[in-house]
Amino acid sequence: MDVYDPDALTRDAFLGGKLHLWQPRKGYRAGVDPVLLAATVPAQAGQRVLELGCGVGAASLCLGARVPGLQLTGVEIQSAYAALARRNNPAFEVVEADIDAMPLALRQRQFDHVLANPPYFDRHASVAATNSGREAALGEATPLENWVKIAAKRLAPKGQAHFIHRAERLPDLIRALPHDMGSIEVLPIAPRIGRMAELVILRARKSGRGAFRLNAPLIMHEGAQHLSDGDSYVPKIRAVLREGAALPF
Repeated sequence: MDVYDPDALTRDAFLGGKLHLWQPRKGYRAGVDPVLLAATVPAQAGQRVLELGCGVGAASLCLGARVPGLQLTGVEIQSAYAALARRNNPAFEVVEADIDAMPLALRQRQFDHVLANPPYFDRHASVAATNSGREAALGEATPLENWVKIAAKRLAPKGQAHFIHRAERLPDLIRALPHDMGSIEVLPIAPRIGRMAELVILRARKSGRGAFRLNAPLIMHEGAQHLSDGDSYVPKIRAVLREGAALPF
């Protein structure tokens, strides 16, 4: 992908136009998931935030649009996506590297928040995407356990790790958390009332001592089924996607 070819890219609005991101026209394109993840991070101005597998920067830059004054760093293995992330915000520090082999200078730093939207699909049980960029974003090459452990290592004391993933991988996420990660909170995300959760957001705190908390499901759409074209998001979700609102839990 030529990141300088305008025909290969689109510039898309996020948060109701508060943020615009260059993305590849073909391949992996950021959608709702990183926006939801960013909305749940209770970051404060001046804090340090690391995103593992940042892609074009959707999650980090959505978070930065809501909370000015953050020190944002991303790690991205694909050079074209890393270049687009830098183009989307030159102040966004983007390190081109495999999360399993990050530079020593980055491994020596600590962060108040680490977030990740790891690839969803175990390719031992699914079919790979034909587009290489899309496959790198969606097909699990680095084990999920590694994502969790690497995130935990980069946290400062009392720092929080944040993940969004498929609901069926929740046991794997919890199992992978190191023993010093506690105060685990889970937010299930269901498409509609009466439907099973399809996604979960999990966060945990380094040296946290709080009890495990499973929240009531977050419902994305109004009504029990899709009846017509158009936006059917519930007001809380619409506020996140269209206004850049926080999504506390």
